[in-house]
Amino acid sequence: MPPLSALRPAIRASRHERRDTVLSNKLRVPISAYVVDCAVYAGGKRLPGHWTHERALAEVRRRDDAFVWIGLHEPSEEQITGIAEVFDLHELAVEDAVHAHQRPKLERYDDMLFMVLKTVCYRGRPDERAEHEIVETGEVMVFLGPDFVITVRHGDHSSLRQVRRKLEDDPEQLALGPAAVLHAIADHVVDSYLEVTSAIEDDIEEMETQVFAPRSSPNSEQIYVMKREVLELKRAVVPLVAPVRKLTEGYSSLVPHEVRSYFRDVDDHLVTVTERIAGFNELLSSLIDAALAKITLRQNTDMRKISAYVALISVPTMIAGIYGMNFDYMPETHWKFGYPMVWLVIIVSCLSLMRVFRRNQWL
Repeated sequence: MPPLSALRPAIRASRHERRDTVLSNKLRVPISAYVVDCAVYAGGKRLPGHWTHERALAEVRRRDDAFVWIGLHEPSEEQITGIAEVFDLHELAVEDAVHAHQRPKLERYDDMLFMVLKTVCYRGRPDERAEHEIVETGEVMVFLGPDFVITVRHGDHSSLRQVRRKLEDDPEQLALGPAAVLHAIADHVVDSYLEVTSAIEDDIEEMETQVFAPRSSPNSEQIYVMKREVLELKRAVVPLVAPVRKLTEGYSSLVPHEVRSYFRDVDDHLVTVTERIAGFNELLSSLIDAALAKITLRQNTDMRKISAYVALISVPTMIAGIYGMNFDYMPETHWKFGYPMVWLVIIVSCLSLMRVFRRNQWL
């Protein structure tokens, strides 16, 4: 058996090796922690197997008709750095992708496009007891390159799993390349705008019915909340018109002519959504004015009724006040029929006033 002094260098080296392995495992973030899916597509079909972003890009570069699609969900700056370095993403676009709350936009960085789309989700008609927002917004950022698509999602309702499945079921569309993925995402987002505006339209029609229904009590707070949420939807939708229009007009060679025609359909749907939102905004302004006018009219009616009742009460009050002054020399004070006469005058005066007020629709 060799002496202990001879074994010490090997033991020390083994300890250093185990320590480095433990540290590297602690520092390495698992792909599943922030990558929802990483797939390689060739000829319109998904290649089998599980891929890291390095292996996926290497496989794509070996082929002519392949690209990689990586989906991320709310990654941190440290988590996205490795992917950004491998795919050579621009640092400004990476910063926007990490820090959400961006306006819809389309930017070009050398041979890469960076697009931001706002996703929306309608939670239902406004309720003063509801704690959630009526229109919740999220974001989808898309990095588009010649052979890759990287999507970064922010928000719980902005899943792209359905989009990926739909594309994988249509190899002919998927064979058009990364631009087809960008179109599918934009089409999915704009279709959700149409669904949200349809739901809002139904609720606004119900509000309109309540406002103009006879003897109804319009809730102006609900109308104000709905108008605020429509403005939130407007901020998410309207800025997207210009980027989509650019893609239809040949803004970048990354979007081939075959895909541009599909973006024209997205542009048409987006115009429809913007027109609906403008109509909602005007209608809600009219409903607010109508509700306030109805409330004002009701208050005027109540004031007229109160004034009429005050006038009716003032007659017996005035007579009682006069005969309650206790002067010794007052007419009819000691007359036997004085008390019934006073009541007769009060009743006749009140009935006369009531008839006048009802004729004038004050009562």
